This record gives sequence, structure tokens and C-alpha cells, in this order.
Amino acid sequence: MPKIIYTYTDEGPALATESLLPILEAFAGTAGVEVETRDISLAGRILAAFPDRLRDDQRVDDALAELGELAKTPEANIIKLPNISASIPQLKAAIAELQEAGYAVPDYPEEPGSDEEREVQERYAAVKGSAVNPVLREGNSDRRAPAAVKEYARKHPHRMGEWSSDSRSHVATMSGGDFRSSERSVTVDAATDVRIELETGGGEVTVLKASTPLLEGEIIDAAVMSRAALVSFLQEQVDDAKQKGVLFSVHLKATMMKVSDPIIFGHAVRAYFADLFEQHGETLDRLGVSANDGMASLEKAIEELPEDQRSAIQDAIRRAYETGPSLAQVDSSRGITSLHVPSDVIVDASMPVVVRDSGQMWNENDEQQDTKAVIPDSSYAALYDETLEFCKRNGQFDPTTMGTVPNVGLMAQKAEEYGSHDKTFEIPAAGTVRVVATSSGRDSGDGGTVLLEHAVEEGDIWRMCQTKDAPVRDWVGLAVSRARATGWPAVFWLDRTRAHDAEVLRKVEAELDTLDTDGLDIRFMAVDEATRFSLERAKAGENTISVTGNVLRDYLTDLFPILEVGTSAKVLSIVPLMAGGGLFETGAGGSAPKHVQQFVKENHLRWDSLGEFLALAASFDHLGERFDNARAKLLGDTLDRATATFLEEGRSPSRNVGELDNRGSHFYLAMYWAQELASQDDDAEMAEAFAALAERLAADEDTIIAELNEVQGDPVDTGGYYWPDRERVAAAMRPSETFNAALATIES
Repeated sequence: MPKIIYTYTDEGPALATESLLPILEAFAGTAGVEVETRDISLAGRILAAFPDRLRDDQRVDDALAELGELAKTPEANIIKLPNISASIPQLKAAIAELQEAGYAVPDYPEEPGSDEEREVQERYAAVKGSAVNPVLREGNSDRRAPAAVKEYARKHPHRMGEWSSDSRSHVATMSGGDFRSSERSVTVDAATDVRIELETGGGEVTVLKASTPLLEGEIIDAAVMSRAALVSFLQEQVDDAKQKGVLFSVHLKATMMKVSDPIIFGHAVRAYFADLFEQHGETLDRLGVSANDGMASLEKAIEELPEDQRSAIQDAIRRAYETGPSLAQVDSSRGITSLHVPSDVIVDASMPVVVRDSGQMWNENDEQQDTKAVIPDSSYAALYDETLEFCKRNGQFDPTTMGTVPNVGLMAQKAEEYGSHDKTFEIPAAGTVRVVATSSGRDSGDGGTVLLEHAVEEGDIWRMCQTKDAPVRDWVGLAVSRARATGWPAVFWLDRTRAHDAEVLRKVEAELDTLDTDGLDIRFMAVDEATRFSLERAKAGENTISVTGNVLRDYLTDLFPILEVGTSAKVLSIVPLMAGGGLFETGAGGSAPKHVQQFVKENHLRWDSLGEFLALAASFDHLGERFDNARAKLLGDTLDRATATFLEEGRSPSRNVGELDNRGSHFYLAMYWAQELASQDDDAEMAEAFAALAERLAADEDTIIAELNEVQGDPVDTGGYYWPDRERVAAAMRPSETFNAALATIES
């Protein structure tokens, strides 16, 4: 039976699910399509990791592991909603909420002191950060702004700040001692296994990771970020920001790069608050404070200190603010700076907003100000550096005329940096890190063959990445397919001077030789050149396909959609799974926490489910082809047309209480969908089945909207942030009895 697996996740998307899912189930049933949910929320994943700590009635299935296996089959049809990629503070908050609710999950041990604590930390390692996407992404990515969304943006352009050629905003990145400058790469000729080891000065060898199996033709990279170079760079940038009178802002990806980037963030915190850590380091260490967790964690920890000690630390914090450069703010009204929590400023979400907002961020006075955007590793910093400099020279982009830059992204099977978590280490002592090939993952007697090695110092961050051969070949084929379908230039963002890219290029060129590329415009460019080429074409109203690795996929599919259509949540994200199934992703969730805060405060949810609508239409289309199900295909086609009407009629949720919110937008989607089904002439039986519903919803429109809007204004008790009471949430998200009764008339 055709089946859609709809993921239950977190925050705004989870609240919206309780309203949209009944509509989806009712419509899908008419085509014989079953809809099932799987809980991959942060809290659900925590519970799944500790079944041995829970009562029988509290245990939950490991839905993520199940979906990971499903993604490797032709039957997969998964709708993936945005989920929390948990930072350590978020993980701890979710654990505390579950404990308060009676679930005996253990505390997170940041510095485990026993085998039991190490085992607990290892389980949580599979939960924190971006733990979901690498498991599900068994295919490469095809992301683009749908024609209806692009057309709507042209007719109704979003706000874009003006740029001045005098802007002092700029990107600061390292010129040496970073991952980019130290990267080494090799392709293995035959399947093997490698261990990662550290040999210190005295000849002692510590195995950092005993076994990493590699397939024939697999690329592995290793790189090291020098602590000394990083600390020096960050201090220089703090001083320079003060001298230039610009904001100091650090842009990382602590959610996805969940080992390396929190450490880098911690060094940024220490650089800005240098005197604080120098004067009070012993006290903070005694409290278990880690700069990696940000200032919010520190400020909470010092509350337990005696008044005199607490005041001394608070004075040191105030002096840092007074004597240092102004910090970019996350929420100036609440005093939340960009150094408060490592997951608050995420580079792929933050930097496009800087571009949109005239190159500026918000300061402590709630005013926009030029900023120094610190992106320590130089691997991809040129993307943003070139973009800022382009806008200084050429002015802001115009959404009514600019072209589009869709993306074909290499991400299957944990490709590149986003799969490096379990192979990233903060080095405990100076020495040499080696990647050693062995026959079985154990010492082969002669020590094995050294594939890669680096000299390291204490505190350096060392990592290894993997890129399998089959995903690369699949990625090239997808790029050629999109270039053929559109006729647009396809640019592989690959730099021949970079070790990893040189290995990938050899595979790409070999694969292109096997494909029909006659008449196609296929190019290879390094990041800086590809950025300039794409920006120039976009400014001129021309379209360019970006063909990139995993990190740039993430960066570009926020940057260009935010400039083109106002948000990356409106992008169609299709992942053709390598086994033949489909994964359909529904957009970004970066503003979801604010949506929950407003919903709890005043029963108004401004989460926009447009991404879900787009993904579902593609999902139905896939099911129609996979199962030769004409009605599933019809549901997809009519949903696409309904979504276009939804946009034209301006039915997206408002930010203001008492006006249309997420629930009302779902009503309009259902009404337009029913009208499209009733008016089509491909399936008379379906037209007849939906005619009555379309007529009823149109007749009851005013009543339904009134019922949905009149409940707004008062607080809502969801029973929890990370582990809400779903019955309470469902009741809150379906307050219109008239609408509920109408949906109930649809017969499967």
C-alpha cells in the first residue's frame, strides 16, 4: 500500500503537525495512500536512547533508526520536517524536562569520570547536534524555489535593506592554521579499515578511534585547526572590531559541527571576555563552567556563588562589555548577545540576513550597525566575503528581477564535514595524529599503512571526513539531469588547489565522461569565483545551478532563497534516495522557538507550513509514479495548484494575534485543494467526492475563520516545550468544530 511517513519533530513544526495532519490523512485516504507518523523529536530521541532506564509504559521506539533503514529501500517516502539540532544547553534543558515529567534519563556528563558516564555520554552523542539528517540522507539533494513561490516573490517582494559602498561590514577569516590550510586527502584503492591514533612525544600511542571501515574508491580527508592560531586570530578580531567601531559577531555551525564548532565558539567567548577568565578561571572551573556552552550557562552557574564572588564576576562581565567592541545581539530587549548560546547564531541562517539587512546586525541599543563577521575556518568564508563585497559595489538585489540559484548538493551517506562528528577530537597532548590502514581495524602486526598524518599541539581540533564513491557518481548524474532539464549553466564549486576537492574532481570528470553532456554548460570554479559568477548572473536576472558539496549545499540553500523569496522555508527540497525511494524536506526551522513562545503566550502560531505543502505535493507525485497510482499523482498536481492559489491570495500566517495564523492557513489550503480536485476532469469520481466538501468549506469560510481567530489572545498550556502533551496540543490546534466536522465527511 502506498504510504507516506510524516515525521513528528519539534517546536513550531510539531505544533503545526497537529493541525495539518488530519487534513493530509483525509485527502490521502481517497487515493488509497496511508499516512503514518514517526517521532524523531529531540525528546523522543533521548527516550529511545535509554530504554533500560525507563518503565515499560515509558519506552519509545527508535524511530530514527527505523527511518534510516527505510531510507535504504525503494519503498521509502518520508516527509522530513525541521527538528532541533541540539546544542549542549538545549540537550540539558530537554533532559531536565523529561526528568521533571518522571522519565529517569540520566544527566548529561560533560566530563565523564567513569565508564558508566562515558557510556552515557556516548549515547547522548548520537542525539545531540545534527543527529537526524545524516541518518536519513541516503541520497543527494535537489533544492530549488518552485515557480509559484518565485513568481509570488516577484509580485510581492519582501523587504531588502539598501547597501552603501561605504559599508564597513566585512568577513574576517584565518589565513593559516585552520582546517582549509592543513587539509590532506586520499582516495583508497580497495576496501579497508582505518584506525585513528595519537602518538605523543614520549612514544605513547593512544587510539582515538579503533575502526572506520572504508569502501573501495572512498575519499578520506584529515585537517587540523591550530588552537594557538585560532586564539591569536580571535583576539586580533576583537581588537580590530573595537578599533573600527563595528559589531563583533561570530558565525559558526555548532549544531551540525557539534564537536568542533562549540570548541571554536568557546575560544571566541574567552577572547572577548579574556580578563574574566584570567581573573576568575579557577572559580568558573570549580563551578563546572565551560566557555563552549556560552555566557548564558556561565551566568546561570554563578547564581549559586556567595554575593561577593558573584558580584566580582558580574563586574568583570560588565567591564568586558564597556571596554570591548559592541556585540551583535540575538535579542537586545532581553540582553541576549551572540555569545550567549552556541546555537543562537548559525552561519547559514545568520549571514544571509546580514546580506539582506544592508550588511548589518542589531546592537545593544536595538539599532542596526555594521559588523565584523568572524568565520574562523577559511574553507567556505569566501562565499560570504564575496557576497558582501559584491553588494558594496553593486547595491542590493531586487527580488522582482533577480535570477535563481538552485542547488544540487552532495550529501548522501554522511558525505564530507557533516559526517565527521565521530572522527573529531580535541587533542589532549602534543604529538602526531595518524590515520592508519589495517586489514581489520586492529593492529595488523606491522602497524599498518599511514594514509594521513598531522603534527598537533594540545588543544588543537583534528578531524577526519569521508566521502563515498557511489554518492559522488549519483551527485554528478543528478547535476547533469538538472542541467538538461533547465538549460542553465551548472557550476561545480570545486577548487583544484584544495586537497579534498582535487580528489572529488577526479571522480567528477571521470563520471562526466560516461554521461551525455552534449549541449550542456558545465563549469568548475573555486568558491570565490563561483560566488562572483552566480551573483553577477542573479543580479542580471539569469539562472545558475550550483553543484556543491555538503556544507556549501547548506549555505547556498539559505543564502539565495532568503535573497530571492525571503526565506529558505519556501524552498522545494527533494532527496532522490539512492535505493529508489524519496525523502522530501520541508524547509528551515530557525525561527521555530520564537513561534512557540508566541503560541504559548497568546495562542497564535505564525509557523508557515508552505514547505510542508511543497514537500507533500512532490511526495504524492513520487508515489503516483512508484505505485502507478493515478490518484496519488492527481493529489500532487492539485495540491501544487492549490498552493499557487494559497500564495496568490495571501493566506500565509500573520505575525499578529487575532489575525490568520497557521491553523487558518491550513483551512485555506484544504479549501483550495478541495476546489482544485472538484474542478478537475481527469477523475470524475474524485471530482464528485470533493465537490460537496469544496462547497461546504466555501460556505462556512467566515464561520471557520472566526472560530480559529477568536481563541487567540490567551495563554496556552502545551504541557512542555520539548515533550508536550500531544492531546492538549491537538485540542489547541483544532479549535474549529465546523472545520473538523467538514473534514470528517471525506470518505477513503
